[in-house]
Amino acid sequence: MPKATIKSKTGAVIIVEGTHKEVSDILNTFERTATIGQAKAEMARGRAEKKDQKKRANASDLVVTLKEEGFFDKPKGLSDIANALEEKGYLCPITTLSGVMLGLVQKQLFRRKKLEGKWVYGK
Repeated sequence: MPKATIKSKTGAVIIVEGTHKEVSDILNTFERTATIGQAKAEMARGRAEKKDQKKRANASDLVVTLKEEGFFDKPKGLSDIANALEEKGYLCPITTLSGVMLGLVQKQLFRRKKLEGKWVYGK
């Protein structure tokens, strides 16, 4: 009687006994299932990569990037920050930036102080 041993990716060992046709059918089904599983995993990986590429940077991420580049070595006002972002190709109105910067200050990523009646932000 024909016998086949299958070792799965998880390490499970499967022993199949039966007629030549039964063993052949089971092996074909197992291989087809494994191939389909691999194809689905590849498609999911491709979708995840596309999703990551499409993801847009939000304003707080852009401001933190400016900080990492050393932009905030000297305190900057909201208009300075907006202009720096605009130079990089990101349009962010000052009215939006005020809330973003306040949130970053509350998370203690930035400090702020009032100079000449205006808030400035720095490290």
